[in-house]
Amino acid sequence: MWRRLRTNRAFQVAAGTTFASYFKFVAHTTRFVIEPPDIFDTIDERMPVIMTFWHGQHFLAPFAMRPHHKAKVLISRHADAQINAIAAEKLGVGTIRGSGATSRRDFHRKGAVSATYEMLQTLSEGINVAMTADVPKIARRAGLGVVTIARYSGRPIIPLAMATRNRITLKSWDRASLNLPFGPGAAVVGEPVFVARDVDEAGLAAARDLLQARLEAVTARAEALAAGSRGA
Repeated sequence: MWRRLRTNRAFQVAAGTTFASYFKFVAHTTRFVIEPPDIFDTIDERMPVIMTFWHGQHFLAPFAMRPHHKAKVLISRHADAQINAIAAEKLGVGTIRGSGATSRRDFHRKGAVSATYEMLQTLSEGINVAMTADVPKIARRAGLGVVTIARYSGRPIIPLAMATRNRITLKSWDRASLNLPFGPGAAVVGEPVFVARDVDEAGLAAARDLLQARLEAVTARAEALAAGSRGA
């Protein structure tokens, strides 16, 4: 039954609209701590940027933007992801369809080539791009996709983590967090990662490792702040 439902356009629109309304409610009823406090000024100075976060920790990411921040998010072509795409658009975020891959065959099948071109074009137009750093189904391990986009666009990568104390951790490959309302939360942005255009393969891998470390740091910090711990 789910296979039929997930490809039904009416169901997709209803589910996407419901998800958008739900996470808007969560965002508006959560008391967020923002770190650093000048997070928006920092982003404004560097726009357009490549905002990145872990898969499954992305539901509140649209609320890390100001109204004038134009952005598009990379969402896979999978049928289930159509609901996410509709929810993002309802929240004012454009979409780019495609996803990362771990093999050459999947690179073409999943639309990575066309998505890469569209992301580079989007950044050249002054519009921010948001994407997950990890590639399905390897949770919380940064792939080369984000640093490659940074390399060819010349734009900085901004590591982002948002967490709420009230949440349910789902038993999915990405350990997705279903954020719940009425509690404390945190939005943490890390130091940007820059990738030179002339970097070699070793340098690209080093940039990925740096991104991995910074995403781990902001995720741990956001979860600590949301839990009520303000220690370093």
